[in-house]
Amino acid sequence: MYKLVLFDLDGTLTESAPGILNSVKYALRHYGAKIPPESELLKFVGPPLIESFEKIIGWPTERATEAVDVYREYFAEKGLFENSVYPGVPELLKRLKDGGLRLGVATSKPQPFCERILAHFRLDGYFEVVRGIPLDGEGMTKSEVIAEALSEAKASSSETVMVGDREHDVLGAKENGIGCIGVLYGYGSRAELERAGAAALCETAADVADIILG
Repeated sequence: MYKLVLFDLDGTLTESAPGILNSVKYALRHYGAKIPPESELLKFVGPPLIESFEKIIGWPTERATEAVDVYREYFAEKGLFENSVYPGVPELLKRLKDGGLRLGVATSKPQPFCERILAHFRLDGYFEVVRGIPLDGEGMTKSEVIAEALSEAKASSSETVMVGDREHDVLGAKENGIGCIGVLYGYGSRAELERAGAAALCETAADVADIILG
């Protein structure tokens, strides 16, 4: 029986693509770079930003690091709230809390942004642990974020499950000895989540609660 449920933020609790994509476009325009099609830009949702600027745009680490700072100029003012809560998420969180489970967030988004988003959408009251990365912590892996959340919660891996939408969530959970439930309403594909080894796949937020609560 699980005691702690850790959630990813982008693509799992909130539909954050509009703000993220607009922030990426802002950074690319700053450097006069060509803007890729949206199908490519959507790959920015979930992974650490430096990694995405390196792999998707093809920039060296130094330029990618600078681009993250430019990205945040837009994101901190506008992109943060170009965002919405997925249908059924508040009900999912309430069901789990009412079922006696502890809830946390483990995200590659900077901690201050994560806290502001959760408060803005009035989701913060559900979580006793919220772990993002420091503002200067780009390059921190999802595995490290999850490990910090576990440590803060003083929870064992055997009593914890992760919920996320991308392979980074699944692989980061596995590196901490945790199973991961993949959600198909986010930004990762069924093939991506299955390839990474998700323990289960859910079409809706209600399905997540059904699986966890048995």
